[in-house]
Amino acid sequence: MCSCNCEQPLVPSIVEVIDIVDETPDVRSFYVKCSEGGVPYSVQPGQCSMLSLPAGEGMFSCTWQEGNEYQHYAIKKVGLLTEELHSIEIGQKLGIRGPYGNGFPVEACKGKDMLFIAGGIGLAPLRSFIKYCFKHRDDYGKIDILYGSRSYADLCFKDELFNLWPQEKNTQVYVTIDNAEPEWDGHVGFVPSYLEELNPNPNGKIAVTCGPPIMIKFVLQSLEKMGYIDDQVITTLEMRMKCGIGKCGRCNVGSQYICVDGPVFTRTQLRQLPQEW
Repeated sequence: MCSCNCEQPLVPSIVEVIDIVDETPDVRSFYVKCSEGGVPYSVQPGQCSMLSLPAGEGMFSCTWQEGNEYQHYAIKKVGLLTEELHSIEIGQKLGIRGPYGNGFPVEACKGKDMLFIAGGIGLAPLRSFIKYCFKHRDDYGKIDILYGSRSYADLCFKDELFNLWPQEKNTQVYVTIDNAEPEWDGHVGFVPSYLEELNPNPNGKIAVTCGPPIMIKFVLQSLEKMGYIDDQVITTLEMRMKCGIGKCGRCNVGSQYICVDGPVFTRTQLRQLPQEW
């Protein structure tokens, strides 16, 4: 940890970009740390940070790591702020504050088999939980990872997907793309349909999903069809997070403020919310 003053979470700490990696044509990984080394704060899997530039500020998933040498953010270019972020260079300074959100229930999932289901940039928050499980491998059972994107080019973290994660103990990785391509010899189809094709047994398993809202909707339906009860299903609604502290009201869904009550919810909790999420 660095010596930054992090007593006031609304006051950003200043960090420096130490590396940038292109993951896909519109997703970049940013690695940041404080100028004196270390990071302003540690995060738990599933928690987020507010990143700020003169163009504005936005909430992004922060990748869990065991040490605190740097923080990592995988950011998709989708608007003004993210376009500005994609234009920065190594050495530039950013404002950062957090952590925000409740994170994934890593302790409650211990002793369970894990099924991770992600689509597109939705792999970024799940990747934190996946990395945590691998670091504490003996605490979790079998790990299945199902990930899909529009095309091969749009698959994030390819080295982990195809080289590193399949080498982990008792782990199976399944990857699909939406439409056939000449250079792709893997599975073709949408994530929910591939999930039903694989039909993973729900006994002793926790399913964790993140991706585009329409994908989450159909994945939840597929899991229910396959016999997963609500308490076995977890998702993150981090895209609904806004100010981080529940004051602006823009994250409100029913009685819940996603910034402070989430963004991680079980299917049981989602049943109690209006369908606007």
